[in-house]
Amino acid sequence: MKTAVEELSPTRVKLTVEVPFEELGESLQAAYKKVAQQVRVPGFRPGKVPARIIEQRFGRAVVLEETLNDAVPKLYGQAVDASDIFPVSQPEIEVTKIEDGEQVEFTAEVDIRPNFDVPDFQGLEVTVPVAEVSDEDVDAQLDGLRQRFATLTGVERAAANGDYVVMDLAAAIDGVNIEEQQANDVSYEVGAGSVLQGLDDALVGMSAGDTKEFTTSLVGGENAGEEAVVTITIKSVKEKVLPELDDEFAQLASEFDSLDELKDSIREQARRNKLIEQVVQARENALDALLAKIDIPLPESAFKAEVDSRKHNLEHQIAESGLSKEAYFRLYQTTEEERYAEFDDNAAKALKTGFVLDKIVKAEELGVSEQELTNFVVRRAMQMNVAPNTLAQHLADNDQLTLAMVEIVRDKAKSVVGDAAKVTDEAGNEVDLKAIYTEINGEEAVEEDAEESVEDSAEKPAEAEAAK
Repeated sequence: MKTAVEELSPTRVKLTVEVPFEELGESLQAAYKKVAQQVRVPGFRPGKVPARIIEQRFGRAVVLEETLNDAVPKLYGQAVDASDIFPVSQPEIEVTKIEDGEQVEFTAEVDIRPNFDVPDFQGLEVTVPVAEVSDEDVDAQLDGLRQRFATLTGVERAAANGDYVVMDLAAAIDGVNIEEQQANDVSYEVGAGSVLQGLDDALVGMSAGDTKEFTTSLVGGENAGEEAVVTITIKSVKEKVLPELDDEFAQLASEFDSLDELKDSIREQARRNKLIEQVVQARENALDALLAKIDIPLPESAFKAEVDSRKHNLEHQIAESGLSKEAYFRLYQTTEEERYAEFDDNAAKALKTGFVLDKIVKAEELGVSEQELTNFVVRRAMQMNVAPNTLAQHLADNDQLTLAMVEIVRDKAKSVVGDAAKVTDEAGNEVDLKAIYTEINGEEAVEEDAEESVEDSAEKPAEAEAAK
């Protein structure tokens, strides 16, 4: 087999592949067997029709077509391997020459990862947040715990922001009640920011037994986007009462006997989280600094696929929310145009990041052990609140284990870049990542914690630890 590569652009090539006919022998035999199974010839059982009878009855062209259908994808893969290119799209293949018994020629146009060199990233200067824990940090964690153990107490007064009300809702258009827009005994925190515009303003100042109407646009259902008159009837008003910060609260909310012990634990956990966050930020910032030094043209098909995937996910989220598009974007305080612009920027960065990290993976000869894959599945299962075996089976059944391994080695490559950086905090102090690894019980442990922090936020473990 002979392969020629023509560069159509920095991100697209055309392969011209010439194959001697004798190299098609295996596919030719498979084609005869397949055609023999499909045709019916009197005097022969299915699958037992001789090759010469097939050619006499149905022609050589039928067999050649099946031969190429079997052979060309395999030959394309071999041509790619021999050409040392990295396709990022499905190829456009055209058979350009068939000389029966002599040779076959086909072309394949495909988008590829562009050629580029990764510059030296040793000593990249990056800045990370300071790891000091302030009294305000501890107070914020304590306040979060108090919120979790708060109680609701009925009050004989008008509702204010932060209160909870129980209410009935009804909506009507031109005086006709909309059945699907009726709801009874709805519990709602006043000022929480309902997608139903005008609700919070209407609730402030209402007391139990009060009824009020206001006009707004419906956000879901068949009448989404239409103006309706909404009637709200308040059944009760309750205020949130936070527990006192004392030893009794510490015993209720944690394993500790005193408030001072609880505060010490929160402070230590907060420091640990800030150290993990320094590791995370060092890696992210070092990678961003490296990306800024590299100009990479992006394959158009790969970029479009990345953007389309994000748009598809957004449409699914909107459909699952039951909201109209307008209400959904209002809820998240953005617009469709702004979100699509973000998709373009994020898709471009994701592609560029993947290209660079894959280069580093190859250069550093990074791999994935069975234990690392297991750890990844367990962590991801915990985040998704599913059993690890269930997630592992899902990944295997949907051919996603390879994607999981790509994610793992890319994380390793990101660590390589971050660990090579010169890191200082915002106060100008040098940050020793290796010392942090040691303090957090070894490099492997901090890497796992850091990966979780990227996805879940490093602040969550502190609250969980305090609430044991």
